[in-house]
Amino acid sequence: MNGFGRFIPLLIVVVLVGVFLSAMMSDRNPKEIKSVMIGKPVPTFEIPNLFDDQPALTDARLRSGKPVIVNFFASWCLPCRAEHENLVTLASGYTVDVIGIAYKDDPEASRDFLDELGNPYAAAGVDRDGRLAIDWGVSGVPETFFIDGEGVIRYRHWGPIVGDSLRVQLLPQLEELQ
Repeated sequence: MNGFGRFIPLLIVVVLVGVFLSAMMSDRNPKEIKSVMIGKPVPTFEIPNLFDDQPALTDARLRSGKPVIVNFFASWCLPCRAEHENLVTLASGYTVDVIGIAYKDDPEASRDFLDELGNPYAAAGVDRDGRLAIDWGVSGVPETFFIDGEGVIRYRHWGPIVGDSLRVQLLPQLEELQ
């Protein structure tokens, strides 16, 4: 090798180390799939209410002029159980409605789940076949969406709201919406 050619292997190693360090230092979760719904209106829907004495849940509920948080959950989902206390904190400590959507769950099991842990939801619907979750681009439960007053999805939290994610990630997003 002559002149510059002998530095090419070193240059390749430096670039690979840079890419590796960049991936290691980023906050990005490599398992997370980015939502294509950010900045788009919530899908049109009408699903049964989790509680028989309440009206059906529709997308109109998410266009009330006030920010709303939508949480997809299931009673069989252990991460949903782990995040539930933070949802109760959100619903009781901040002036925002939290809407629950029971994903592929038996409604009675969902009601038992809320009876046991507390019900943070201002309204809750049943997405028994998971069709609504597909429309929202949900890749698994729990997932939480922040909706502005006009019904546009502004933020998605992928995975459970645990640890410092409520304080560090969600509350700043909520402040931006309000």
